[in-house]
Parts: sequence; C-alpha cells; structure tokens
Amino acid sequence: MENVKVENRLQGSMPKIGIRPVIDGRRGGIRESLEDVTMDMAVTVARFLTDHLKHSNGLDVECVIADTCIGGVAEAALAAEKFARAGVGVTITVTPSWCYPTETMDTDPHMPKAIWGFNGTERPGAVYLAAALSAHNQKGLPAFSIYGKDVQDMGDNSIPEDVQAKLLQFAKAGLAVATMRGKSYLSLGSVSMGIAGCIVDENFFQNYLGMRNEYVDMSEFVRRMDRGIYDQDEFEKALGWTKENCQIGHDVNPPHLTRTDEQKQGDWETVVKMTLIARDMMVGNPKLAQMGYGEEALGRNAIAAGFQGQRAWTDHFPNGDFMEAILTSSFDWNGIREPFMLATENDTLNGITMLFGHLLTDAAQIFADVRTYWSPDAVKRVTGHQLTGTAANGIIHLINSGPAALDGTGRQEKDGKPAMKPFWEITQDEVKQCLEATQWCPAVDFFRGGGYSTDYTTREGMPVTMARINLIKGLGPVLQLAEGYTVELPDDVHDKLDQRSNPTWPTTWFVPNITGEGVFKDVYTVMNNWGSNHGALSYGHIGGDLLTLASMLRIPVCMHNVPEDRVFRPSTWTAFGVMEPTGADFRACANFGPLYR
Repeated sequence: MENVKVENRLQGSMPKIGIRPVIDGRRGGIRESLEDVTMDMAVTVARFLTDHLKHSNGLDVECVIADTCIGGVAEAALAAEKFARAGVGVTITVTPSWCYPTETMDTDPHMPKAIWGFNGTERPGAVYLAAALSAHNQKGLPAFSIYGKDVQDMGDNSIPEDVQAKLLQFAKAGLAVATMRGKSYLSLGSVSMGIAGCIVDENFFQNYLGMRNEYVDMSEFVRRMDRGIYDQDEFEKALGWTKENCQIGHDVNPPHLTRTDEQKQGDWETVVKMTLIARDMMVGNPKLAQMGYGEEALGRNAIAAGFQGQRAWTDHFPNGDFMEAILTSSFDWNGIREPFMLATENDTLNGITMLFGHLLTDAAQIFADVRTYWSPDAVKRVTGHQLTGTAANGIIHLINSGPAALDGTGRQEKDGKPAMKPFWEITQDEVKQCLEATQWCPAVDFFRGGGYSTDYTTREGMPVTMARINLIKGLGPVLQLAEGYTVELPDDVHDKLDQRSNPTWPTTWFVPNITGEGVFKDVYTVMNNWGSNHGALSYGHIGGDLLTLASMLRIPVCMHNVPEDRVFRPSTWTAFGVMEPTGADFRACANFGPLYR
C-alpha cells in the first residue's frame, strides 16, 4: 500500500473481539468428548472474523480466545480477566452443546454480546442458545442470537452463510461501540446560526456513547496562526500540493464583492493553516512538542469534531469549507489515510452520525443539507425535462457549503461501479480523479471573510444510506435512516436546478428506496419526515448495520426502509412487541436505558 498511512491516531489500543467457547461442564466423558469440537468452533470463528474485518483505521482486527473452554463460573471469570487485560470490547460465545447458562454467561453490562448456538442434532447447542438468551433477558443483559437455519453435523467446522452475515454485522457494530468508548468529541466553537444540533448534550455523549466532550474557542485558530503553532515545513508542503491539485472554480460574486487576487492568495494560506491546526487539535502532533508546545502536541483524543464557523468566524475569516472537505476526505498532501470526522457548523448530532457510518463502512462520509425535494412535475416545469429511471418519482437535493468529502465525487470504483472505499483500497489514480472532479470556488458573498467551497456532482449508481440522529425532549436520541441510490441529471438540467440554490457547493442527487407505505410511500414523504436540515450519507446499504449499532447503544430508530431479513437486534426486542417492531424498539430501548447510564 504505497503512500497509504495505516495507524491508530488516538490514545488507547484498538478493541479486540473475545471468543468464549462454552461447554457442558460435567466430567467423566461428557466434557471430555466436547473439548476439541468446542475449541475448534471458537478458532474457526476467530479466523473468519480476522480474515474479513479491519478497523476503520486500517489495522487488523484481533480476536482473543479464552484459554480453556468455559464450563462454569470459575472459567468464566478467568476468561473475563484475560479479556480485560487484552482490551476486549465485544464478546461472542460459541457452543455446539448444552451448557449451564447462568454459570457460563458473559455478565459485563457494557460489553456487546452475541451467542452462536450450533444447529446440530447430536448435541443441543440450540437449546443452550435459547436458555442462555432467556438468562440474559431476565438479568437485563441483552444479547444477540446467532442460529443457523440449516442443521449441521457435529464436527462440521464450516460457518453457514447466514451465520457469517450475522457474525460480521454484530462484530462490526460491536467494535464501533467499543471504539467510541472513552474518546472525545471536540467542539471547535459553539452553536452556529441557532442550529439546535450544535448544542452539545453531554448526557447523550456520556450515557449513550461512553464519550467525553472537549471544547475549544475558535480564537485558538487565530492564536496558533499568529504564533506559528503548526508544522511550518508541512504547511509549505500542503500549500504546494493545494496549488497543484485544487482547481479554481467560477467566482459567482458580483464585482463589488469579489476579493482581490492578493486576498485570495491569503485565503489559501489561511485555510491550509486551519486544516493543519484543526487536525492537531483533534489528535495531536509530536512536531509541536519539538517546537516547545508540549500541551498543544497532545491534542484532544477526538474521534470526531465540529467547526462552528458561521457566523462568528466567517464574518471576518475565510470559511472552514476547505478544512472540512480535506480532513473528511481519505487523502491529503501526506498521502492516503483514514478520513477525519469533522462536522460543519459544529452539528454534533450529524457529526456522530458520520462517525457511526465511518466505523461501520471504514469509508469517508458526505455531510449535506437535506435541501430540496424536486417532484417530477416541478423539474418538468423548471427545466422541461421528464425524470426517468431511478429518479422517476422525484429526487432529493443534498447540498452543503463545501465540507463534503471529496470521496463523495464517486470517482473511486468497486467492480467497475462508482463507490466510496476504505482508504486502504483507494489507488493514487482514484485520488487524482477525485481531485480532478472537484472545483474550489471562491466563497459566496455571505461568507464575508472569503475562503473556498468545494463544487462537484456525485456520480450516479452508488448505493447509499442517509442517516441522522435527532434529540427529542422527554425521549432522548432517535435515529432515522433511508437507503437509496445516487442519480445524475443531464448537465443542462442539473445546472438549472443547481443555480436556484448555490452552484459553488457539492451536489448529491439522492433517491430513497420507496416501499409504498408509511413514511416511505414516496420520495416527498421521506423528505417531509426528515428530522433536521442535515444528514450524513454513507456508501452502501448499511441500514441493517445502523439498526444493530443503535440497538446496542439503546437508541431507537423511528424511520427506516431496511428489509426484514437484514434487521438484527438483541433477541429480547421481540418480547416488546413482535407484531410491531418499530414500537418494540422504542419500548426495549426505554426499558434497558442507555448503555452507560
């Protein structure tokens, strides 16, 4: 992976997956006959997970297997101690046989947990699964049930496809939970333009995510720029790369508001410095310690952040669009690397939604305004064009003032189709294409301090998921999501619609998958029921993964179009209303409460 940087930028080791082989503890022939097959099952699961999963930073996922099979409480305690020392953040219990549930179960209340009970007839692994889930539910420790639909023979070390899918969906979501725990969200500034999502709700971060909140006034950017508290050599490198690779777009400002060439050059220098400084504040920079700034060198251990910008900053300084777009992309002047999660306008809730998507997909995210629903009739009236194909029932214009990751151009590819890929899969040619598909337009006049905004149009045909967390008084956090596809319009049609908004900003034309019922009966109804002005867009149909992650954190999902066969939640959720799963989700989350309360 030439010029690809794989590293853990944050303090704390990466969480591991603990594999718990449980066994019938009766000696005298029963346990002895099961030792090898049970441990083999654990080894097979560990090998499968390490072969198929990476952390979002590109590091390999590690599994830790208990030293012995777990036949009772003493061995369960030994396994828990080993896992604690090893940094295990999620556990999977496996067994082909009957065991004693309350004596062998994982009782850590903060540990996402699943049980694979082998579907075989020689030994009742499925009976243990049912009994163990019952014990977990009775004790208020929700666990995920993994049970293959087809009977296997004892000693069959293969993992059926349906079991594989559940193992991966559970493990990836569980690792996301463990990765967030103990990390920071960094607010760079405060509330932007009265947007409620900017208001930091510390109870949400602490009780639901296990995260802490850090705050820095935007004047810290000025201090560091004025005093040179950034890597001077990297600044020169970054500025040179920017001039070489960032194409200047059209300046739409009227002559009396157009900035001079000298001002524009100064803007480039400022926005590049802002990018370095924001990154350093998030994750630190050892070069600053060499310069005599030991405190600044440590950073804030921020796994996500947000920049207020408007208006306290942008009325006087260049906007944060370049900083946000470059940091959230999978590459910069130092090469290809993990994208940062940085929300525009310090929308903390959209920033965390971006973090969810990144941890589940390993890829960059698109931050956007959920700006406009264009009906087929409205498009025809304004442009004369009849929407067809995927767009036939209308489109949603996702657009924002610049911070959308350059990966969102769709110039990366998987199997010959546009994609947003984990950074370690991106090629240098794809980086070049993303940059060539992007123009940097001088900021529009309401950014009185100048700056540059990204302008691109996302390629069509990408499966994507739009999501958003909202906070509701008396209820708490609620997640909504919509799976769908990106589409493109003929250039002249796009231009006419784009000009009615802001042609200097990046556009993604989005069409949600419609079911014909409820809030997904048509495209308009999806737009009409979106809970905020912002949304985060992830590559792939990851709604099922988001549902799994949300259930681990006890965040109910009020709106989704995920097919039933991809909905995977703890087994006890059905006890709260199997005939109405959305209501059951709300009741289960309220009953068990936030994960870290």
